[in-house]
Amino acid sequence: MSLATIPLDQPAALSLTSTWVNVLPCRVAAGFPSPAEDHAVQRVDLMAQLIKHPQATFLLRVRGESMKDAGIFDNDVVLVDRAIAPRSGHVVIAMVDGEFVCKTLWQRAGRMKLKAANVTYPDINPADGQTVEIWGVVVAAIKQFKT
Repeated sequence: MSLATIPLDQPAALSLTSTWVNVLPCRVAAGFPSPAEDHAVQRVDLMAQLIKHPQATFLLRVRGESMKDAGIFDNDVVLVDRAIAPRSGHVVIAMVDGEFVCKTLWQRAGRMKLKAANVTYPDINPADGQTVEIWGVVVAAIKQFKT
């Protein structure tokens, strides 16, 4: 079962089993090609690279385009770490009036807002009495391409 078939509209806990993948110790050109080199393949644990706090890390699927300028698109799956203390500038998952949103946290002089990364979407400026909870910090976005 791929991530594309899992709804993830509510946080989903991760399996703590290792996921090993082959890694080439090089970068791939996305512009002009570079001469081919012989590369040794090594194996790394993908989960260990992405997840620092397994018991506090969850998956959520993103709906909408409000974070596209941050590289997070509709239907991407984000890895959310609840053990990281959120700071201004972090992309976060927040609970606003009972609904999850993905935005960039902005804090100054005791004020907070949740900023969209798309100029066509408004920022969230919490009103007096509005319930806003920073639920966790986004540490990665997983994209799946059609194969």
